[in-house]
Amino acid sequence: MKNSASENIEVKLLLEAIYLKYGYDFRNYAMASIKRRLFHRLLASELKSLSEMQHKLLYDSAFFETILLDFSINVTEMFRDPSFYLALRKEVIPVLKTYPFIKVWNAGCSSGEEVYSMAILLNEESLYARTQIYATDYNEFILNKARDGIFPIDCMKKYTSNYIKAGGKKSFSDYYTAKYDSAIMEKSLKAKVVFADHNLVTDRVFGEMNLIMCRNVLIYFDKKLQNRVLKLFHESLCHGGFLCLGSKESLRFSECADDFENVVKGEVIYKKKHK
Repeated sequence: MKNSASENIEVKLLLEAIYLKYGYDFRNYAMASIKRRLFHRLLASELKSLSEMQHKLLYDSAFFETILLDFSINVTEMFRDPSFYLALRKEVIPVLKTYPFIKVWNAGCSSGEEVYSMAILLNEESLYARTQIYATDYNEFILNKARDGIFPIDCMKKYTSNYIKAGGKKSFSDYYTAKYDSAIMEKSLKAKVVFADHNLVTDRVFGEMNLIMCRNVLIYFDKKLQNRVLKLFHESLCHGGFLCLGSKESLRFSECADDFENVVKGEVIYKKKHK
């Protein structure tokens, strides 16, 4: 299809169909990202057009589940961007240590690498016992993967390197058991984690959090949806709470930018201002 205007109409109709039939709202996701994923699936499924794809997903729930997986943002790794975790350890953890109990929300947790990274960090800083982590995603299949805590053994070399650069205090291999081609995370790392279905696009405020992590998710949303989600985070944070975004994300042009201050130079770590 060469007519991009017609293409965009077909994409919008397909997203509207998904919303009306299944209740998942992707209508304000960045168009370029959605189109890339849809056309990848179009080629893989040998369908002739987006209109044909729309018909198939409306009448074939298994095919819709495939599309749902395509739309999931699963580019992640343990201790991704080690300098961020080092800054978290040095600048944010000392503040959290002053609280009797800590609530952390890992929004858009994907397959769980960030959740276990946070659990390890809090454990090493003697905070895990008085922390509750809420790990959420809209995709139940991906959420179950996070719950299982089983990752390819081939990734462990990279994750170990990240962990060391992030200021890790132990041997990273202490946190998992190698079995065949898999690494199984220690059960103790899940002791304070609640894995839950939550959709940033359609669901409401999530408790009174001391720390919210949502890294490399907003880049897939358009400006309108980014503002909605950032408002949700603002309302879900207690005063003085921290919001951590991805390296390519920012509050700079958001409607709630004035309600936060950047607390670590060079890292996207914000603190909600007291009013």
